[in-house]
Amino acid sequence: MQIISAARAASLIEDGWTFASAGFVGAGHPESLSRALEKRFLETAKPRNLTLVYAAGQGDRAERGAARFAYEGLLKRVIGGHWLGTGPRMAALVNENKIEAYNLPQGVIAHLYRAIAGHKPGVITKTGLHTFIDPRHDGARLNAAAKEDIIELVRLRGEDYLLYHAFPIHCAFIRATSADADGNLSMEDEALTQDVLALAQAARNSGGIVIAQVKRIIDKHTVPLSHVKVPGILVDYVVVAEDATDHWMTYGEEHNTAYCGQSIEPVHEFKADALSLRKIIQRRAFLELHRLANASTRSLVVNVGTGMPAGVGKIAREEGFSNFTMTIESGPIGGTPMDTPSFGAALNPECIVSHADQFDFYDGGGIDVSFLGLAEVDGQGNVNVSKFGSKVAGVGGFVNITQSARHLVFMGALTAGGLEISTDGGKLKIVKEGGVRKFVERVGHLSFNGPYTESLGITMRYVTERAVFEMRAGKLTLIEVAPGIDLERDVLAQLGTPVRVAEHIEAMDARVFRDAPMGIAA
Repeated sequence: MQIISAARAASLIEDGWTFASAGFVGAGHPESLSRALEKRFLETAKPRNLTLVYAAGQGDRAERGAARFAYEGLLKRVIGGHWLGTGPRMAALVNENKIEAYNLPQGVIAHLYRAIAGHKPGVITKTGLHTFIDPRHDGARLNAAAKEDIIELVRLRGEDYLLYHAFPIHCAFIRATSADADGNLSMEDEALTQDVLALAQAARNSGGIVIAQVKRIIDKHTVPLSHVKVPGILVDYVVVAEDATDHWMTYGEEHNTAYCGQSIEPVHEFKADALSLRKIIQRRAFLELHRLANASTRSLVVNVGTGMPAGVGKIAREEGFSNFTMTIESGPIGGTPMDTPSFGAALNPECIVSHADQFDFYDGGGIDVSFLGLAEVDGQGNVNVSKFGSKVAGVGGFVNITQSARHLVFMGALTAGGLEISTDGGKLKIVKEGGVRKFVERVGHLSFNGPYTESLGITMRYVTERAVFEMRAGKLTLIEVAPGIDLERDVLAQLGTPVRVAEHIEAMDARVFRDAPMGIAA
């Protein structure tokens, strides 16, 4: 193992290489390495024609993380899980066909690292069937420049599966807290353990190199061995972060001891959010958790997505409800999931497992209920969260989760683009209607196949601020309307697709619209 500068590390990357970077939004991304590679390219136009691979979304939607790689010439191809954090420059490269762009399920990429490390042909799974990832649809391609078939449909024991092809990784950018003189990497101050071991093994067994960014160099055996996640035999180079901001725990916080088990944040420090459009949707979604938990004989295992869904845990904490365990695909189990810019971390987690280990559990049906966002929904219950217009978001772990969880709760406003609401006495009023309909005739990108998922025995509800829908026999069905809302004017007239209306429509719980705790625990 050699200790080198970030600039020297960037100089090792050769034209045409496939390199993979670690990170989950801002947690665990080696920013010093990314910055140095960007700087080298801008100064020398080298390296060129790289293939970038990453599992979780990395970046702040502006200039950090994988956004630093978004240059024509630097990249030839990107195989990514979640794309939103890579920023507008990367989206432009996709839309203008300047790069070959592929979007694979996040959990599949996490497992693909292990397959590459083991010299296996790839990952065989049902995850992705009957979505845009399926070769019978788009084959995970995001643009016309992506021509290669990197996924194939295979038949095993009379059933359809997808084979995601393995490929060599020439360089891995990873991050840890400390490195000793032999290159052993420990992660005592990290919010997540991510993919670091699998990535290092994949690069080493591909004949590639492993470059690790750390906060500090330590003497051997000065941290517990349980904190050592990557052995020195896998590490070629170590770079000490040259700017402290390049090694913050998340993009939102330099360090939070309650994310990594170094302390417990007392409950009395919790502060509830004021009533808002987002909170109304989060509250109504939380009532689904309450309903399912009451019907279960055991504590539920819950997953929450980024953005609005991440706030469901906070609603539960406000209500004092605890008959469940929150999890995030990044690895934390238990505690309260954090929202952007610290999404991926959890406050007071009980355990933190690796990215791939979490998806092993998820893919096998370990999630009882998952809360997810929505950008577009059509009358068959199909959902688009991955690509709409010029916006390239990617699916992240969405496909893994929606094809394996027992119950799904999609969350989002009925319309977007200027929607304004008010509440009074437990009733909702639309002050100004949004200019963009989110319920459309046909989704622009098939991130989620409603009829197929229903055939798997998975139940799904779609929660908005003014109405709740349910998937019933292949059709989106309206089942609830908020107090104060006119069914025809405020709901049906705002849908860009016909939906089935239940014979008996319930009123949404009035407590959702009052600026006080709902009293669920009581």
